[in-house]
Amino acid sequence: MALHTLIGANGTIANALIPVLQANQQTIRLVSRKPKAVAGAETAAASALNRDELIQAVAGSDVVYLLIGIEYNADVWQRDWPVIMQNTIAACQATNAKLIFFDDVYMYGRVNGPITEETPYRPSSRKGKVRAEVATMLQQAMQAGRVQALIARAVDFYGPGVTDNSAPGIYVFSNLKKGNRAQWPINANVPRSFNYTPDAAEALYLLATRGEAVGQIWHLPTPQPALTGREFVQLSARAMNTSNKLFVLPKWVLKVIGWFNPFMKEAYEMNYQDEFAFQFDSSKFERAFNYTPTSYEEGIRATAAWFQQR
Repeated sequence: MALHTLIGANGTIANALIPVLQANQQTIRLVSRKPKAVAGAETAAASALNRDELIQAVAGSDVVYLLIGIEYNADVWQRDWPVIMQNTIAACQATNAKLIFFDDVYMYGRVNGPITEETPYRPSSRKGKVRAEVATMLQQAMQAGRVQALIARAVDFYGPGVTDNSAPGIYVFSNLKKGNRAQWPINANVPRSFNYTPDAAEALYLLATRGEAVGQIWHLPTPQPALTGREFVQLSARAMNTSNKLFVLPKWVLKVIGWFNPFMKEAYEMNYQDEFAFQFDSSKFERAFNYTPTSYEEGIRATAAWFQQR
């Protein structure tokens, strides 16, 4: 059994990955500033901003997953993300561990057409510029042979158990559960890709255990075609046996909310992902691993069932 260490062990993706590692009888170590105890897993308290702490926390690991989420604030990202990446690379070098970086798609900016692993970095937001910087930092370390690593990218996600960190969780499933109208930001008539968290977790484990995946960028499994917001809400309402009436939140409303809500203020620069078509392509992963993403219909049914059982 290999030792799989999760940095950012209390987050959404870690919660989905832990059962996958358990099912495959791997040894698990959970690292964060205050890691939550999980039966059968080791814990180690460390800050990713402290290189010595992080090196000590990942010592002996075979695989390290960088799953960390930090405060959703562009100033904090500019200050902390480069340090986190530098420290994580150093920690993996020190212990000769393979690094799996769970990344977002902000570095691509607004793209006309499908987004693939070959899409150039043209960030259109401050946070996107930070993500381009840290991804490039890791790519250069990989190319120089300093670290065995890969980058796994996902768009926004949804799934059973995913609430606060999920736009569909907040706007759609939570509202329908309460008997309220579903909401959708800005434009419900353009295609918008989402990742299903159980698929993302399975894919991370596959990438971590296949040598041929190292040194590359991979888009995590995403079903095609992408649904419009209206279609996503219709499927969700059907699964929850409720009204599919939809309230579209205008851009100016999100701006006003941002005056009072720091998260929404920070999210405003990312609104191009909802205003225009945002289509994520994972065909490279699907071909390489003979993997079929969970359909939106099936994923939405499972997520709706979880919300109804809460």
